[in-house]
Amino acid sequence: MLRGDTVGLRARHAEDIPVLRAGLYDDVVYGSRTDSQPWRPVSPDSKDPRLTVEHKGEDSVKFSVVELAGGTLVGGATLWGIDSHNRFAHIGLGLLPSARGKGHGTDVVAVLCHYGFVVRGLRRLQIETLADNTAMLRAAERNGFVREGVLRSSAWVMGEFLDEVLLGLLADEWRPASKA
Repeated sequence: MLRGDTVGLRARHAEDIPVLRAGLYDDVVYGSRTDSQPWRPVSPDSKDPRLTVEHKGEDSVKFSVVELAGGTLVGGATLWGIDSHNRFAHIGLGLLPSARGKGHGTDVVAVLCHYGFVVRGLRRLQIETLADNTAMLRAAERNGFVREGVLRSSAWVMGEFLDEVLLGLLADEWRPASKA
């Protein structure tokens, strides 16, 4: 397990899937805001790649996020779009409603940076998020990410176009703040 100050990132377990499905993917508004595809219901036996234990490709790594105090599952995190040649990847995370507003997002980003830069030897990490996602923007910026641009009206979410913010962090700019 990779450890931060308050959360750990571990392998996804089969028993995590129903909790993540109910807390994240069955929520139409949340699902619409976090995916570039239209929301659709996910059946219990679905092979949807967001809700699988193993990922066969080399282009992403999925983690379950657990609180260190007690081991409670609080969400999921992903390093995706991993490009080993150009040495960059994207960061994604989702916290269950009960875990939001506790600083876990900042800690998850810190641990994903450690994994990307130290374990994987990447040169650049990138985050794309909706412009009104203040929690993710704050978590990224607290970890040293720099706003690199705004993709105007690039996301169709619940009947309207929203801006997305692009943030980046280079390995030599990163300052580890977590125990990871």
